[in-house]
Amino acid sequence: MLNSPAVHEPVRDLKKLIRSGNWTEAVNLSERLHPSDVAANMQQLSERQQRSLFKLLSTRTASSVLPHLPYFEQFVLLHARSRSDMREIVNEMDVDDRMRLLDELPENAWQQMVDELSAPERELTERLASYPENTAAHHLTPYYISIKPSMRASEALEEVRRKGGAAETVDVVYIVAPSGLLIDDLRLATLVMADPNQVVTSLNDSPLVVVRDTDPLEDVLATFEKYDRLALPVVDKDNHMMGILTVDDVMDVARKFATRDIQKFGGMEAVDAPYFRVRLKEMLRRRGGWLALLFLGEMLTATAMSHFETEIARAVVLALFVPLIISSGGNSGSQATSLLIRSLALRELSVRDWWKVFGRELLLGISLGAFLGAIGFLRIIAWEWLHITSYGPHYLLVAATVWLSLIGVVGFGTLAGSMLPFILRSLGADPATSSAPLVATLVDVTGLVIYFGTARLVLQGVIL
Repeated sequence: MLNSPAVHEPVRDLKKLIRSGNWTEAVNLSERLHPSDVAANMQQLSERQQRSLFKLLSTRTASSVLPHLPYFEQFVLLHARSRSDMREIVNEMDVDDRMRLLDELPENAWQQMVDELSAPERELTERLASYPENTAAHHLTPYYISIKPSMRASEALEEVRRKGGAAETVDVVYIVAPSGLLIDDLRLATLVMADPNQVVTSLNDSPLVVVRDTDPLEDVLATFEKYDRLALPVVDKDNHMMGILTVDDVMDVARKFATRDIQKFGGMEAVDAPYFRVRLKEMLRRRGGWLALLFLGEMLTATAMSHFETEIARAVVLALFVPLIISSGGNSGSQATSLLIRSLALRELSVRDWWKVFGRELLLGISLGAFLGAIGFLRIIAWEWLHITSYGPHYLLVAATVWLSLIGVVGFGTLAGSMLPFILRSLGADPATSSAPLVATLVDVTGLVIYFGTARLVLQGVIL
């Protein structure tokens, strides 16, 4: 069997050349490598080496490598080039890549970048920037292949050959009337297989699916997934063709939104830069605020404990199970909120489904609580019988207290974790904000109240 060539060998050679100072060979190799490979290697170099290599790249290569780098590194590297080079690189970037970069910049830096563009590119960029960041038109590209309704298949194929080099994709062509009205779209395969003399409007293809310019990106993602398309046309309210969205561009935006949601779910503000690129001061600010809020919430736990100080003094054994009780409630709440946030994001559920979820999660919470309570009940009895730990002469009542408390705490935690995303969504807030730490903090306080309240009922007149 023949050995396959090492696909990534040139990548390793590039890193070796850069680190050995052989810049000429490194630049020559960079011009031949895929831009994503060049970007991946640049991120493994020091900032000085990154700037040195980027300054030596041709403007064509630089503009193709730049979109594969983190946004904040793109801005830094651009300013390593001369003003004329910067203008040329930014102008050569695809408009959708350029918009994603501009979205990450502060207003003054944004204006500085836009001022470097040529007049046509500046007008296009400002027009797309007038749409909110979370809408389809903000991320479209105007570089697509349009054909006239009167064209025959052979003429349409000739148009593809003529315009294909400047288009974002040639997989789909769009039949557009002289007025700009979108009539239909055709897959390239349909054109190739058609009778050369057949008029394009008579060709049978899949039904037209469009995206409105003001559609939220969440809706656009759902449309791509539903119809399994590589590209979708973007139209205005009058159905005039504005441009196209490709699935790779939409997925880039989706990844950014998903990253922000995951970070919020962990109980912190979103960080839009690589971990080691975020200054300690900025990291402290983004993480400290949420931690302080959660800490203040946990202080209520101490308040609840002090309220039941008498019960704890009379039955110290109750304190042994506090971590067990509140952690079980927090874990069940985190499970529920994770499931519901994801289901809302995937549009498997809507806000109006809250009552169905309430009933389902109530049953689940009670069942899970009973299951965990049974484990706790059997554990207390087993430890007592095996003389591992003594819980006193009334250990059966202590075990019953733990069992009943877990039913209440886990049931409440499950309901709280499942309902918080619905409440936040109905208020127009991001459901990801109902993070696991927030749910756990809420359940910690209520869990103590449920636990000691149950203990009062079960152990009153016996231990308490």
